[in-house]
Amino acid sequence: MPRNSLKLAIALSLLATPVLSACGGNSAAADEKAVTVYSADGLKGENGDGWYDRIFKDFEKQTGIKVEYVEGGSGEMVQRAAREKGNPQADVIVTLPPFIQQADGKGLLQKYAPKGSDQVSGADKAADATWTSVVNNYFGFIYNKNELKQAPTTWEELLEGKYKNKLQYSTPGVAGDGTAVLIKAMHDFGGEKPAMDYLRNLQSNNVGPSASTGKLAPKVDKGELLVANGDVQMNFAQSKTMPNLGIWFPAKDGGKPTTFALPYAAGLVTDAPHTENGRKLLDFMLSQDAQKQVSEIGGGFSARQDVKATDANATALAEIIDGVEVFEPDWDDIDKNLTSYVDAWKSATDS
Repeated sequence: MPRNSLKLAIALSLLATPVLSACGGNSAAADEKAVTVYSADGLKGENGDGWYDRIFKDFEKQTGIKVEYVEGGSGEMVQRAAREKGNPQADVIVTLPPFIQQADGKGLLQKYAPKGSDQVSGADKAADATWTSVVNNYFGFIYNKNELKQAPTTWEELLEGKYKNKLQYSTPGVAGDGTAVLIKAMHDFGGEKPAMDYLRNLQSNNVGPSASTGKLAPKVDKGELLVANGDVQMNFAQSKTMPNLGIWFPAKDGGKPTTFALPYAAGLVTDAPHTENGRKLLDFMLSQDAQKQVSEIGGGFSARQDVKATDANATALAEIIDGVEVFEPDWDDIDKNLTSYVDAWKSATDS
């Protein structure tokens, strides 16, 4: 080969090399057999026996896609995803309301309607398909059945001296169930001011903040706490290995016990590094087989209206909420005013 031709060939080869490498790198990232989930706690079992444990294992076996799992409070997960917005690390995010709406408002979720989402109630999914509930659930409280022979019945009882340093609830604005304390108190007491007045009085018995609701149940089971907040799905699942846990729903003195739906809602992260894998996982979560295991394995309520569970757990769960008044929060108002409500709580409790 002539010398000039050889130089030209080498030059072209050097120019082509980085282009080929870049293409190969992007393809490898897109095809990587992984999917990362940022989730609120409650669906993964304490001993590897939760709904997540089962479906993630089945998903990996069926697809070859490995699930990387990161857990924290609902607000914590949204804040982490927001910090990473310029370079997303998560593919799927699962949080409780109002944090899934908050994630949507921050532009963290892209539109995707998983297969089976047509069977999810309109109240349990976004109208624009940015998120869909995958496990239905209800807010509640827990108590130690060994130390308290009867469950408390009212909010007012929790002000009694026997609960001093024996009561704790997770932090509003950080944990989904903690924020639910504010939502239920404002409903039961008839507004923000009376709710904050009550929580100010309750603070003398409160142990202090907790970023994770899931960490409170072991303390209640051991008797370190008598009462804490939680949710039906998580606490029912925990009670299998924590026999002293009892679930109850506070009422305002003279009123009925109340609760509201607090579903685990999932969305596909905007510019997710493994978008296609995220879609596959969301489809799998809402599949009939996975939804049939929500009560049997996870102790929750199926998000699909066409899945009617009849297992022993489903029967027990129905009994737990029997006679409890279920109200529907104004999620648009809560999403819009969450910061001011949390600030009011901080002011009321000096938190």
